[in-house]
Amino acid sequence: MRVSCGCKLSKVHDAIQGADVPLALLYPAVGEEKTEHFGPYSLEVASDAPPADGVYPLVVISHGHSGTPWAYRQLAKHLALAGFVVALPAHTGNTRLDNTLAGTAANLANRPRHITLSIDAALADAALAPHIARNGVAVIGHSIGGYTALAAAGGIAWSGPYERKDSHALPEQVPTKPDPRIKSLVLLNPATFWFIAGSLRPVDLPILLRTGEKDETTPIEHAHKIIEGVAQPALVEHKDIPGAGHFAFMSKFPPEMTRPNFKPSQDPEGFDRETIQPEFFADVTAFLHRTLCATPAAS
Repeated sequence: MRVSCGCKLSKVHDAIQGADVPLALLYPAVGEEKTEHFGPYSLEVASDAPPADGVYPLVVISHGHSGTPWAYRQLAKHLALAGFVVALPAHTGNTRLDNTLAGTAANLANRPRHITLSIDAALADAALAPHIARNGVAVIGHSIGGYTALAAAGGIAWSGPYERKDSHALPEQVPTKPDPRIKSLVLLNPATFWFIAGSLRPVDLPILLRTGEKDETTPIEHAHKIIEGVAQPALVEHKDIPGAGHFAFMSKFPPEMTRPNFKPSQDPEGFDRETIQPEFFADVTAFLHRTLCATPAAS
């Protein structure tokens, strides 16, 4: 039986933020795929199709600043077809449609909580819950999504003068709560501005870390902070991609969005993000199988 990419759309209410968080779930399904549009992005999925038989690990993808989870749609679909349930929250207050909380301490607190709420929602979904493995979750995060993944996994974050618009403000710890269900992380050009010395030590799990050689937004120093700061540096698998920029791990943008003044659609001269995706997707899939698929049923 051919497995297709199922898709369910819902919302999760964040009572602390007082807002709804849009959530999409992609998963192995039985059904006919059709082109669906998610804003300006399109993807071949089987909407609300029944899940395929089996039990699959859960992966959450955290998007970047002023972004959308659909910017990672090809990776998400690849993982669904490879045997994972993929949760795609849109971080309300820091998305392309609602960026009102960008640069605030509230956003730093909200984002990791959205990860936990997304996990809760997936595990409570009547149709999908019986098909989700209970032995651990992975979080994939790009840019500030990398911060989000690290904070959700136990990293202690601090806000500062920029977030509180006060040049004399002292750092304040961001109120976040680690989610013990998170067992591994995939970090893509991660932003670590909000972690200080010692604050990544509680992060003690396998990490796949990918950076771009020509990333000017979160350069290689951010990767070094993670490698040197986590509990077990030996658990970090790092590769710096030659020629890649900050947005290299995102899906190609639609033609109408691809223009020089829209930086996420652009790659450094001589580099094409599509050329790295087969190896990148394979690396992520293999890492997730190694770190999440502890039982035959889960793989």
